[in-house]
Amino acid sequence: MRRIKVVILLIMMLLPVSLRAQDMDMNEYLFGHIGDSYGWHITTINGHHVTVHLPVIVHSKTSGWHVFSSKHIEEGEEYEGFHIATAEEPHEGKLVEATPQGLVKPLDISVTKNVLGLAINSLVLVLLVLLGARWYRKHDAREEAPKGFAGIVEMMVMMVEEDIIKECVGKDYKRYSPYLLTAFFFIFINNLMGIVPFFPGGANITGNIAITLFLAVCTFLAVNLFGNKHYYKHIFWPDVPMFLKAFPLMPLIEIIGMFTKPFSLMVRLFANILAGHIMLLGVVAVVFLTAKLGFAMNAGLSVISVFFGVFMDVLELLVAFLQAYVFTMLSSVFIGLSRQEPEEE
Repeated sequence: MRRIKVVILLIMMLLPVSLRAQDMDMNEYLFGHIGDSYGWHITTINGHHVTVHLPVIVHSKTSGWHVFSSKHIEEGEEYEGFHIATAEEPHEGKLVEATPQGLVKPLDISVTKNVLGLAINSLVLVLLVLLGARWYRKHDAREEAPKGFAGIVEMMVMMVEEDIIKECVGKDYKRYSPYLLTAFFFIFINNLMGIVPFFPGGANITGNIAITLFLAVCTFLAVNLFGNKHYYKHIFWPDVPMFLKAFPLMPLIEIIGMFTKPFSLMVRLFANILAGHIMLLGVVAVVFLTAKLGFAMNAGLSVISVFFGVFMDVLELLVAFLQAYVFTMLSSVFIGLSRQEPEEE
């Protein structure tokens, strides 16, 4: 029982916001965690917010460039004519400028929470790759097998390349291995870092549709820029009866398929990661939502919440790997379909 109390206390300490059951807003709680922001709120200690203030960089059509810290625009404050739009204003949650014509959204290239999280996670990925490559610079892989961390990296790389890329793409798989391996490890690392409940983890990177859109566009370009003649012949002049060619129904369906395939990659990754974050946050929120129900009810449901939270964390570890695996596998399949050769009669 003492260990359970310690776990509950740790969960309460690691939450990025201060929550009180009597004024807890679930919308603010959930979307505040999974959404982007101009500051990275870590925790609250004795009513004092511990926040990493990020640089705000905006360009106004009337006053030019402005660079200032996000601490100046916290809690609805206005600074240099800029403030974060409220729910009653247009562009909710975004930085807006007050002008005589009303509120307008300036050109915003600020370093937000997701931008910083993306930079940190990318740096972690580069460091992991360099640490794995360090072993090969000091040893001859033809004489001895890597051990420790280098062995784990080699196992992961060989698994992705041999079991996914080579099998799905075909004979010229090495041409696409750099992109597909990068996509797998990028998604995997960002998924894992998103599960970590404290700074520098917890940023909802792969649960942001802008990130998954960029990854889907990369796959779309890899498929359609390097597709062979047979791939485009299958789209615009498929092997179907002539009356179907006269009425271009099949080419229309194939052209639509060119865009629906990467669209499905984008939505699948975005929806699964976002849903996992929301479910985990909902389970943790039970501890605070039941505070008014009395000590016995709150303690009992808190214990259940902790066990479900641990289960959800373990499940999210599996989902982090599976979503990276599925995205890489489907991208490899789509690329392989664009590289097929016509069958010999």
